[in-house]
Amino acid sequence: MEMDIPNMGVPQQLAARMSMAEQHEYLRGKLSRRRVLRTSAVTVGALAVAGVLGTGSAYAAPKATPTLVGDAASAVDGSKVIPVGRHLQFGAEPDTQFRISWQVPLPVKKPFVRYGRTPWELSEKIEAEIRSLHTPALVPGQSPLDQYYVHAALEDLEPDTTYYYAVGHKGFDPASQQSISSLGTFHTAASREDRWGKVYEPFTFTAFGDQGVSAHAVNNDNVILAQNPKFHLHAGDICYADPDGQGLDADKADFNAKTWDAFLVQTEAVAAKIPWMVAYGNHDMEAWYSHNGYGGEDARWFLPDNGPDPRKAPGVYAFRYSNVGVISLDANDVSYEIPANLGLTAGRQTRWLERQLQDFRNDETIDFVVVFFHHCAFSTTTSHASEGGVREAWVPLFEKYRVDLVINGHNHVYERTDAILGNKVSKAIPSGATVEPEKDGVVYVTAGAAGRSLYSFGAPQTYEGHETRVDEVKTFYNAKGQQKVTETVEWSRVRYLGYSFIKVEVTPAHLGQKSSMKVTALTETGQQIDHYTILRTVGEGWESDSDDDGQGGGWGWSAGDR
Repeated sequence: MEMDIPNMGVPQQLAARMSMAEQHEYLRGKLSRRRVLRTSAVTVGALAVAGVLGTGSAYAAPKATPTLVGDAASAVDGSKVIPVGRHLQFGAEPDTQFRISWQVPLPVKKPFVRYGRTPWELSEKIEAEIRSLHTPALVPGQSPLDQYYVHAALEDLEPDTTYYYAVGHKGFDPASQQSISSLGTFHTAASREDRWGKVYEPFTFTAFGDQGVSAHAVNNDNVILAQNPKFHLHAGDICYADPDGQGLDADKADFNAKTWDAFLVQTEAVAAKIPWMVAYGNHDMEAWYSHNGYGGEDARWFLPDNGPDPRKAPGVYAFRYSNVGVISLDANDVSYEIPANLGLTAGRQTRWLERQLQDFRNDETIDFVVVFFHHCAFSTTTSHASEGGVREAWVPLFEKYRVDLVINGHNHVYERTDAILGNKVSKAIPSGATVEPEKDGVVYVTAGAAGRSLYSFGAPQTYEGHETRVDEVKTFYNAKGQQKVTETVEWSRVRYLGYSFIKVEVTPAHLGQKSSMKVTALTETGQQIDHYTILRTVGEGWESDSDDDGQGGGWGWSAGDR
């Protein structure tokens, strides 16, 4: 029996057979123009997610129906097309650069962004570009699908300023009074020139990985929004359109491009206000789009392009927000466990990483360095555990430059290590403790419980309010040749099986005083399960002790005024 989705207007079984465009046309036929302008974006979004949340797992829609392409696009009535799935990203300089992205179900003409400092005066108008993504019929009997992602680059913004924005196209102008509810906001970072003129204001950012589309993912998003973060880091495995995650052409049998429609609608409530900065995981390698599997990601996201090779590794980039330098890495490039892209950059990413770490440590405006990527250097789950390729290529650099926080996904749990140096505990960091990385070592956080089905540990859970500490945990790491090597470790400090994320509260300080980053793990209901604090003295930095010929002793810490 057919049942209407409440307040949606499209019978559920009928909606399951429709593309985004067909659903939209159905609604257009039922609703007046005024009502569509007021409610259609929400209606289309609810339909996209409705097929997902009922199951609590990845979106498994029926065969795709192609949308209009070529000459047919000229016949599209723009007034009938409502933008959905807005998501913000930073440019390489978050104090002056923002990127605004969204999706349309049809190839509209002349897309644009309006923005300004008040909601009633969106005086600036920036042209946007449409990136069309064609998914061919990947298996017999399947129809192709065309998706349309729109992106605009905002440059030369004023630092530390709130802007209002709205997206539109020919035939749909968000500046009209009828669609005023579609306005969004964003806030630029403080200028780096302000560092020594005044102390930066405290701020919060959040992070997780392995989200997908589910009720748990929505719960996490809602709690994240309540933290009022300045940006969010997504450590890969973004939506699970490819549930196999091996980065192989054979994965296409289970691939469903429409999962991206559902994900972007699900995430819009947060990502339209908070820059959503993503790294790429193994489930984000969609092999049929490009040589590296990232052709689809290039269509959907507009990330900074200041990495070592944006063509081969588009998810590798860096940005600076206030006194924190952030680096996104592509761990598929060094993964022994899932080697589809192993050696993708031929070492260029690792060499770039060292240069970027050095630059951040030499930047007098930066106190903390945060690195995020997908595969875990240190984890004890029974599923993926630790990635030996990351340990070999990057952990020595994290220790050399004393990275303050490393954030991973891949394992669908929350797990945190003690401070580590040389694969061993250098300092115990129980919940509530303080760590100073320059002398104590590096702490690694696995925050992979954003919404996808959960994993398990080989040792008891132990977290704030539920301490069951064991001295050793038997686990394994993934070695070259996809070999699993057993090991017994002492560094697994906190283990929690439940949907969760981390928030990081940054409090900058004056020269000679200690800036802090408080890292807190919160569940999908807002319960605190872990917290600790990272300290760094403002004015401590790097000095080279290498000889003029470049053959000297490398880098080391030095304390002093900048």
